[in-house]
Amino acid sequence: QAQLVESGGGLVQAGGSLRLSCVDSGRAFSGSHMGWFRQAPGEERELVAAISWRVGGVRYYADSVKGRFSISRDNAKNTVFLQMNSLNPEDAAIYFCAASRAIILPLTTAAYNYWGQGTQVTVSS
Repeated sequence: QAQLVESGGGLVQAGGSLRLSCVDSGRAFSGSHMGWFRQAPGEERELVAAISWRVGGVRYYADSVKGRFSISRDNAKNTVFLQMNSLNPEDAAIYFCAASRAIILPLTTAAYNYWGQGTQVTVSS
């Protein structure tokens, strides 16, 4: 069972960067697809980026973050990262990491079984 804890959120100026980390203290990280989601006030939770369980495998990015965000994982450290560059106020949200044991990389919220508590990202203009 995954136990996910995010870190790295904070306040940044527009154009700045943040690197989010998510550590899985469970025992199945290397076999889990991982996703980063975000949810702004009054909005639905949306998938930002996802990475398949295999290192060097499939990655997915939402159109709104392509070219600015990068997802990666270190299976030896049970950690998934989200490097966020060129941040703008529209990126402000609570960011959640999530794990899925689906067969193929899932792109829907419902397909992720385990969730962290979230980390706040605030972007000032």
